[in-house]
Amino acid sequence: MPQAANTDGAALEIRGVSKTFGRFPALRDVSLRARDKEFLALLGPSGSGKTTLLRVLAGLETPDAGEVRFGGEDFLALPVRRRRVGMVFQHYALFRHMTVAQNIAFGLSVRRGAERPSRDEIAERVRRLLGLVQLEGYEGRYPSQLSGGQRQRVALARALAIEPRMLLLDEPFGALDAQVRRGLRRWLRELHDRAGVTTVFVTHDQEEALDLADRVAILRDGELVQLGTPNEVYEHPADPFVFDFLGAACRMAGVVEKDRLRVADWESAAPAGAPQGPVEVLFRPDEVAFAPADGAGLAAEVRAVAARGPDVRIECLIEGRAVELRAHGAALPAGVAPGLAVRVKPLRPQVYAG
Repeated sequence: MPQAANTDGAALEIRGVSKTFGRFPALRDVSLRARDKEFLALLGPSGSGKTTLLRVLAGLETPDAGEVRFGGEDFLALPVRRRRVGMVFQHYALFRHMTVAQNIAFGLSVRRGAERPSRDEIAERVRRLLGLVQLEGYEGRYPSQLSGGQRQRVALARALAIEPRMLLLDEPFGALDAQVRRGLRRWLRELHDRAGVTTVFVTHDQEEALDLADRVAILRDGELVQLGTPNEVYEHPADPFVFDFLGAACRMAGVVEKDRLRVADWESAAPAGAPQGPVEVLFRPDEVAFAPADGAGLAAEVRAVAARGPDVRIECLIEGRAVELRAHGAALPAGVAPGLAVRVKPLRPQVYAG
């Protein structure tokens, strides 16, 4: 099982956490760390365990086994209200009968005794948070008078109002359309940097995770498969699942003998560290070079070519399988046209034991 490096400055430490619902193992011995003020994305398909892990951190689920520490404290032993965790859900969860200002202030106004700030202190914190989430002048509006993106900003401000040590985001953009998601993405990263809190972000959107996070933890079937920076997990996927999950992939069977890789009728130098014997070869559809039929590469027949602006999609038949490749129009050789034979050379194949 992959383990996070034993890095100094870890704020969040998750050790051997497991959780089962009935006969379904939602988490299987998950261990990882998040550094102080790090933006960590939990990425995986439905059922991978990412939301269950987030709920364990929030105190909404109790693990069957394992340990969670934050800032050196036993996090699981703390009551939820003492964890100082701010949480934002996919569907905002705003109080419809409260104004924006009242929603943001809610977590402070319900505190008791000495823990409750004064009315003036709450008003000042609300004012600062409205500026932070770029909603100055909206304090008197109700959720029904806001757009989806604005509601999610209010939800984030409310989570930050309690001055959390950790911010937990459960698919916060899932209810928004693609254009709004893209607009909020960079804003959220800037908000995280200004707020200076450790953030754990759950998403199934690969582009979102790679664009936002300092590091990405990829889960599958309740297990941690890989943990690394966006560049590390994309450029060096731990296994075919990660390669395929992080972007479009072409798969072929091959053989590695000594330092040579053979795929069908194409042979090249094997990548460093490639396993010997039968292997699975994966490459990105846009990381290929085309050559004439008498050149080097995999023998292919072009079935269709479709241009979308400068990008071109080329459907080829390789070893009896339909494969969709991509190229930039300016770099597309003249011989790539429907019905013609060409050669396709993967430029950066990744090789895994077959």
